[in-house]
Amino acid sequence: MKPVIITIFFFVSFITFAQKTSRDDIKTLSNKEKMLEAKNAALTAEVNALKVTVANLKKIIDSLKSQTKANSDAINKTALELGVKISNTEETTNQKILSVDNESNNKWLWAIIGVLLALLLSGLLYWLLNRTKLSIGENLVKEFGKQTGLMDMQMEFIKLQKRITPDDEPDHSMALKVANEINLIERNIQLMDVEAKGFKQLTRSVEKLRDNLAANGYEIPQLLGKPFHHGMNVIIANSMPDEKLAKGTEVISKILVPLVNYNGKMIQTAQIEVSVG
Repeated sequence: MKPVIITIFFFVSFITFAQKTSRDDIKTLSNKEKMLEAKNAALTAEVNALKVTVANLKKIIDSLKSQTKANSDAINKTALELGVKISNTEETTNQKILSVDNESNNKWLWAIIGVLLALLLSGLLYWLLNRTKLSIGENLVKEFGKQTGLMDMQMEFIKLQKRITPDDEPDHSMALKVANEINLIERNIQLMDVEAKGFKQLTRSVEKLRDNLAANGYEIPQLLGKPFHHGMNVIIANSMPDEKLAKGTEVISKILVPLVNYNGKMIQTAQIEVSVG
């Protein structure tokens, strides 16, 4: 009987201990559950708060996106306007530059045309002057050529006169006339174009007349270009300054009437022009 009682006692004690342990476990679990519920509530609150924050951030992001889009649209619009303005400005500038270039080119073109016309006119005038000078020279050569022909006849008369009256003092008027004509022709020859037709023939004719006069005793000394000094037996018709000459230098620059000697004796006094440095 005693073992049964002991067994029952142990059994009851075990059951009591088990129940107590279960109650403790249940209490512990209940406490843990409450703690978990509290934590869950806290987490739920945090999640809700985060949701609110996320929602606010989303609103802010959407606002920023809208503002960014607006700014981007404004920038694009401004850039487009600036692009149009720059394009218009560039086009206007290019047109102005083109206009300036065209104006400058036109000025250069007209300047070149003006220079070419001036050169052409100068060349034409030069040609006309030369042609006129040559034509005048050729006409003078013809006239002087005719005159030298008459002078040859006068020289024949002088020769005939000397043969007829070899011992008498000859009349020098004809010889002086020939000498004066020779001087006139020589003075004009200096101004003529050597390319004038008949020029060389005329110079030879004048040299021949000089030689014929010399053969008959008449000499015409060359005074042109010679230095002038006081005491010369000449008549000074005119005196003019010449910057090309050295200071104090005097040169015979023109023979108005030639000096003529007959057999070494002066029969005509020279009339001259003198250039003074």
